[in-house]
Amino acid sequence: MSTATALNTLTGTWTLDPAHTRIGFVARHAMVTKVRGTFNEFEGAATVGETLADAKVEVTIDANSVDTRNEQRDEHLRSNDFFGTDEHAKITFVSTSVRETGTDTFDLTGDLTIKDTTKSITIPFTFDGQATDPFGNQRAGFEGSVVVNRKDFGIEWNAALETGGLLVSEKVTLEFEVSAIKSA
Repeated sequence: MSTATALNTLTGTWTLDPAHTRIGFVARHAMVTKVRGTFNEFEGAATVGETLADAKVEVTIDANSVDTRNEQRDEHLRSNDFFGTDEHAKITFVSTSVRETGTDTFDLTGDLTIKDTTKSITIPFTFDGQATDPFGNQRAGFEGSVVVNRKDFGIEWNAALETGGLLVSEKVTLEFEVSAIKSA
C-alpha cells in the first residue's frame, strides 16, 4: 500500500495514545543552549471523514503536567510568569482545516489557546504510517513541529542578561510525536 493510499484510509475516529505520544517544546535559554520540556498529561482525538480535508482534531493539555526535568523551573513555568496554571489549567487546540501538502505530509491549522489567548497556528505534519500492534490496535503515527512566539499568548516574563540578550527566547518550538489508535 502506498503512503498516499494510506493517508486516504485514515477515515474513522482516532484517539491519542498518551503512553506513545510526546507533546513537547524547545526554548533557548541564556541565548546559548536549549531547554526541552514535555506535557505528561493530555487527551485528544481526531475524526476523519472520507478525505483528510474532512478531519477534525481536538487536543486538551493539562498545563500543570509541564516537565522540564527540573522541579524549580517547572514550578516557575506553572506560575503567572508563564502558564498561570492556577487560573489557566488547560491548553487546547481545535482544528479548523487540514490540507494535504504531499504524499505523506499535511498542514493542520487550528486555534491554540494558552492563558485564555487564542491564536491560529499551522503545524506541518509528516505521516509516518499505519500498523496493527500486537494487541490488535490499528495505529497511525505522525510527527510535526511549529515555532510560535510565546508573547502572542501573554507569556511575557523574561530577564536581561549581563552580556546582552534575554534569559528565555520569545520563539518556542512546539513538537508533536503522535501515536493514535483507531477507536471507531
